[in-house]
Amino acid sequence: MRVAVLGAGTMGHALALVFAMGGHRVRLTDSDSATLDRAQGLMEKALATLEEVGEAPKGWGSAQLAQACTRHASLEECVDGAELIVEAIVENPEAKTELYKRLDACAPANAIWASNTSYLDVFPLMPPARLKRALIAHWYTPPYLVDLVDLVPHAETDEAVLQEVKSVIEAMGKVPIVMRKFISGYVANRIQAAVQAEVQFLIDNGYATAQEIDAAVIHGIGLRLQIIGVMAKADFTGLRMLQHAARNGTYVPPVPGTSPSMDALVAKGDAGVFDGKGYYDWGGKPPAELFEERDRRLIKLKQSLRGIGFMAGFDVKANEA
Repeated sequence: MRVAVLGAGTMGHALALVFAMGGHRVRLTDSDSATLDRAQGLMEKALATLEEVGEAPKGWGSAQLAQACTRHASLEECVDGAELIVEAIVENPEAKTELYKRLDACAPANAIWASNTSYLDVFPLMPPARLKRALIAHWYTPPYLVDLVDLVPHAETDEAVLQEVKSVIEAMGKVPIVMRKFISGYVANRIQAAVQAEVQFLIDNGYATAQEIDAAVIHGIGLRLQIIGVMAKADFTGLRMLQHAARNGTYVPPVPGTSPSMDALVAKGDAGVFDGKGYYDWGGKPPAELFEERDRRLIKLKQSLRGIGFMAGFDVKANEA
């Protein structure tokens, strides 16, 4: 398939790598020349790590990447002949609207539009005539390691288009879920946001430190989540117990609008890995080195879990209420 990726930033360059490794012909563009220039090196570095641990396609290297994925300064050149157009630009409604207008004038009539938006309902921003062949295909970073992809069709999206994109993603070894309707944040991000709100409450009110919270997640809930998820965990706990807990008001998580601890760190300029500090001091290591360390640990975890088995290992089916 001929794939055009629009936006070469954090997600865009990584998506280009995923599709290239998946056997597709990829063109990548970005409105910022520096971002586009940097993309090749970032893709090559990620690919080198995947090669080293046996997670890249057999016989693949920088030469194969250069053949499979090319960079283009012009939007028109990038989408020329494209069958699938992956939009991965900034989460700004005005920017997306402007891009869609330009795209409508130059994209092939039969091209599929797939937006990687994390939380925007982009369908009202798209030209109405394009909606039959448009959907949201939201990936998670880094997409060459995290397999989940949220697929959200518009009411007018052709079912065949949805199924085609789903099949393409599955063929690359990824795990697409089809949402019945759009909701900002989809499933994983909404769960993550709820967790984040709760841990900020615990930190800000002196119940636990950032390190203690991470220990509780890594050595407690995180271990189980990797194997049985959330809803199967509820079955193992027992729904009657959860039902009684809810009725008794045993636990009502607060939803704070702001976090004093986070605001204080951001005000100091300690906003995370790219600044060298956040809730942790990252020891002056370059972000690229930290990302590589993260990737290597994720790879080891994925490789181990393949042997252990995810929920599929239980050989169960859904029990509809």
